[in-house]
Order: sequence, then C-alpha cells, then structure tokens
Amino acid sequence: MKKLLISAENAEFQIIESLKTNRSRRAKNREIFIEGIESIKQVFKSGFEISRIITTDRRSSWAEGIIEQYGSSVNPGPKIIEMSDDLYRKLCDRNDPSEMLVTAKIPETSERSLKAAVGSQQAADGSMSIDPFILVLDRPSDTGNLGSIIRSANAFGIDRVLLIGHGVDPWDPKTIRASLGSIFFTVPLQLDSLNELNEYIAELKARCSLKVWGTDSQGSSSLTGTILKRPLVLILGNEARGMSVALKALCDGIISIPVSGTVNSLNLACAAGIFMWEVYENSG
Repeated sequence: MKKLLISAENAEFQIIESLKTNRSRRAKNREIFIEGIESIKQVFKSGFEISRIITTDRRSSWAEGIIEQYGSSVNPGPKIIEMSDDLYRKLCDRNDPSEMLVTAKIPETSERSLKAAVGSQQAADGSMSIDPFILVLDRPSDTGNLGSIIRSANAFGIDRVLLIGHGVDPWDPKTIRASLGSIFFTVPLQLDSLNELNEYIAELKARCSLKVWGTDSQGSSSLTGTILKRPLVLILGNEARGMSVALKALCDGIISIPVSGTVNSLNLACAAGIFMWEVYENSG
C-alpha cells in the first residue's frame, strides 16, 4: 500500500481544499469533500466511489482498518493521503477534528429522465412505490436546513427529493454533515426548470390519484383538519420568501401548521419534519 505524504500546500492539497470550498469545482469534477465520522461511515456503506482517504499519522485502529481495506484493493482504489497535522487541520472545520477526511465521486444519475417507472416498491434502480411521496424544495437557502430535511426524508421513506431554483449546494460539506450521511442514500435531484417539474407531476397524476400540496404559514387549509397521505407531492418554499407564485399555481391546496405562540411560523426543517411525519403516520 502506497501513501502520498503531503507536508506543504501543494497541488493535491489545493484540489482537496477547493472541493471543500468551491461549488463550481465540485460540480465540474463531480467530486465532494466529506468530514464527520458518521457521514464518512455512511459514504463507505453507500457504494459511492471513494477517491481519497486523508489522514494524519495519528489515527485509531478503525481508521487503520479502512486504509488497509481500501489500500489493498485489487482495483486502483482511492488515493491514501497522509498529511502533517498542521495541514490536516486547515481542512477541518472543528477544533477537535475527526481522524479521517474523505473525497468521493458523485455517481452519474440514471434518473436524468425523472420519468422513472412506477414500480411496486422503492428500489435502488430508481423505481418508486406505487403510491409515491415526492418532496420538492424551492430554492433552499440554508445548508443546515437542507441537510436536516434530507435526513428526515430518509427516515420517513420519501421516494424522491427534488430541488428547484437556485439554492445552496446539496453537496456542500455542511449539507452532507447535517444530513448525517443520509444524502448518500436519499440523493436529491436538481431540476432544470419548472416545466420539468410540471411535466413530471402531470405524468404521476396520470398514473395515480396524486395530490400536490404546497406549504405556507398563511395556507388556507390547516394540518389539523387535513389528512395528508400518499400519493402526494409536498412543496416546501424558500426559508425567507416562501413558495414562488409559479409553484403555488401547481398546487391543489396550500396547507399550514397551526401555532399558538408569538411567532407565526416554524423553522423550515422543523416544519418539513412535521409534514413528513403526518404523511408517514397516515400512510402506514
């Protein structure tokens, strides 16, 4: 097993750093930077191609085992990179950094057609349950919220998470960390246009009795008086501006969560979790 030893900010270090900080570089390379033990454990389970394993000379038996496993692979495998402690800490957000960092390739989606066949169950090949639950996020602007929503979507078995409009990068390291690595299993898809979403919803409605619900603190329907269940599309608006007018026009209804405190709305990730639980409870 051959290790690449880095003691200065050379070209390899700069590539890794750019994957952490530069959205354009991540998109161009289809490669991401992952920090945090739980997210790293999940990416190893996911089948994503690991491109680099980055450590210092101070690591646990778990990290040594990972390096041994991947370093002895018959295939070319990932680069094994050992850095000086000072350099390694420059790549880490935390004062007490984890013992390993990872970069990985984003797989080419087999679902660019978004018109995946409706199968009998959710499956790795992209097929959906016969009564799908699709979550649409309109211009998400906070990496923490987006990661938390993806984590909840994974927990409640959402078939697909779609992103529309210009929002934060779902592959930002902060989004990945907030998702606790669930993003590697509930992979969000970025839509190119509203027309793409419109056509997709029309196709789903032709196959099943699908309802499209938008969410808004001033929605005309209250969650306490509405039964949300599969099959449905649930649209969550931008944290500050809510849903766009064009997305509202796609909805069969706009629903709100009643609150009794002095604030009139909830954090987006919190509201999303409430809506997803409601659907999960009613569709069980």
